[in-house]
Amino acid sequence: MDRKTVMIFGVSSFVGSNLAEYFKSKNYRVIGTYYENKVTIDGVLTLPCDILSKNQIQTILYTFRPELTIYAVGLSSLMNCREQPKLADALNTAGAFNVSGFSERYGSKFCYISSCYIFTGDEEEYRENDTPQPSTIYGKTQASSEFFVQKSCLNYLIFRTCALYGRNYNTNQLNFFELLERKAAKNETLECDSKIYLGFLDIHYLGMAIDTAFKLGVKNRLFQISSKDICTYYDFAKKYADVFEQSSGIASKGDWEFPLEINLFDANKESDSFRFKMNTLNLEGALNLRLPTIEESLNFTKQRLGISGRKKKMLKTSGVSFI
Repeated sequence: MDRKTVMIFGVSSFVGSNLAEYFKSKNYRVIGTYYENKVTIDGVLTLPCDILSKNQIQTILYTFRPELTIYAVGLSSLMNCREQPKLADALNTAGAFNVSGFSERYGSKFCYISSCYIFTGDEEEYRENDTPQPSTIYGKTQASSEFFVQKSCLNYLIFRTCALYGRNYNTNQLNFFELLERKAAKNETLECDSKIYLGFLDIHYLGMAIDTAFKLGVKNRLFQISSKDICTYYDFAKKYADVFEQSSGIASKGDWEFPLEINLFDANKESDSFRFKMNTLNLEGALNLRLPTIEESLNFTKQRLGISGRKKKMLKTSGVSFI
């Protein structure tokens, strides 16, 4: 039986590189594109591509004719999106328009990775059919892409995700999970936000969901994927310390800046905290998958990475912020 081909635009990103590793392990033929940050993954063909160049996108999709095309390109930092709104719009929106168009032309299922930040964060829980009301530039660009894909594509999947964690293939920039690992190894403290409540999920759960939906032939659906519960980055660090058997002193409470856009945000909001809890019953029912709690996800990560932790005595140190 011929192997199916998965094309990942943005294979050098955290999400893209981990999805490439996941699909490779499931015996797919995986091809990925990068812009400047070349990444090497055994068994994965990687090629340079500018997602703003329609000619380059067309050439790659015409040449390889993938059955599944995943868009993992984007400027995902909330702060960077506010500071560089034109770049955020180009990568998170315009690039997705280009790739989805040629994916459609060559008969490939298009998969877009969105996020919980398409909501305001002022409701107890969000469902798929709730109207997106982003309060950040990042959320605005992703909401625009969601709308375009649903109106323009005939064979698509959209996965609206919580905070995804794991190890990055790009060693030049550590993500939050890797910072926790480094601080634990050095007996240092990490200053963590205590006002933004999110789900936290191992990146491989997203791979499982996309793989399952693809194999079942699901099309033209938007799914929300998240842990069962939500917590702050500070609480997540505490849970990490417990599961990975590190000292609870690994984290200190902080207040990271949340880059609200006044013209997008309800100024009458009473609380200074934000809650991005997403209902996941549709995904679990359609794909027959049970999503974990944050603690269960961390235990899965520990097993997946083959880590055995041990308690460590914390040293007194200044906190380090992560945005």
